[in-house]
Amino acid sequence: MQSAYRVAAVQAEPVWLDAEATVEKTIGLIEEAAAQDVALLAFPETWIPGYPVFLWLDSVFGQMPHIARYHANSLSVDSAHLTAIRHAARRAGVTVALGYSEKDHGSLYISQTLIGADGGVLLHRRKLKPTHVERSLFGESDGSHLKVVDTPLGRVGALNCWEHLQPLNKYALYAQHEQVHIASWPTFGLAKGIAYALSAEANMAATQTYALEGGCYVLAPTQVISERGIELFATTDQQRALLTAGAGNSRIFGPDGSPLGKSLDEHAEGLVVADIDLSLIDLAKNAADPAGHYAKTDATRLLHDNRPKPAVVRPGELTGPLFPDLDEFDTDSAAV
Repeated sequence: MQSAYRVAAVQAEPVWLDAEATVEKTIGLIEEAAAQDVALLAFPETWIPGYPVFLWLDSVFGQMPHIARYHANSLSVDSAHLTAIRHAARRAGVTVALGYSEKDHGSLYISQTLIGADGGVLLHRRKLKPTHVERSLFGESDGSHLKVVDTPLGRVGALNCWEHLQPLNKYALYAQHEQVHIASWPTFGLAKGIAYALSAEANMAATQTYALEGGCYVLAPTQVISERGIELFATTDQQRALLTAGAGNSRIFGPDGSPLGKSLDEHAEGLVVADIDLSLIDLAKNAADPAGHYAKTDATRLLHDNRPKPAVVRPGELTGPLFPDLDEFDTDSAAV
């Protein structure tokens, strides 16, 4: 296992509701990360095809002009789009934590896939409970999606957005001895100055707390929204008042909660980069290991049911591969 290496959190604007163009941008960011010797690159929540800010701007019926397009530009796990990103990760030799809207037939899920430097899939998970109005578009998952996996870069786990406000979700990952955590967020340009709970300040505080509580490194990528993006979603003055350009706030935190790397202006696109050393986790956990010596099992314990709960169970299906073998595809494929 590699102990010391470079990581990066993306801060960028997707090409809203356009999977093909955002995949091209994704591949460009992977190549940019490789040029900076980044070993692990993290993308925001629903980076492809962009966070559905329209859910917060109108009634369910008012959202309908965007729904079909959002479905059409969401990625299935065996899609050519996702395969192109896996090839890009392998060419660059970069491990990629990708956030996207996953299309599974008629349903969508807020998903994260950890792609290894060889293009293989190390982890695939879905957000357990979509937040508030997100439930009108996305489905839920189960306890099998609270998972930390062994990788060449250490034990890696991931959560999306307000899953970081669910204490039991967090503890389920802490208890799996997570070393590097991907905390994927959308843009904080929604209801800026109106709803503090949706602000960068509040949610980065939760992210920093995750690093301190879990004694792990945390990569927190975020999206940027430009005036062009606002024009796409906001058609009335009331809707425009709910969206503010910029609001990127990508961060990296160390296992003692300290900020790492140089942050970007909220309007800027790029990478927040930091060098990390997993051996420092031992120092942090020497003081407080929440699921180890600092636990109090006679007082409180977590029941984590990690069994998959599919709607239909057929013999043999649960053991079959979810993602196709990358070698089945043209190894020189770079785009779709």
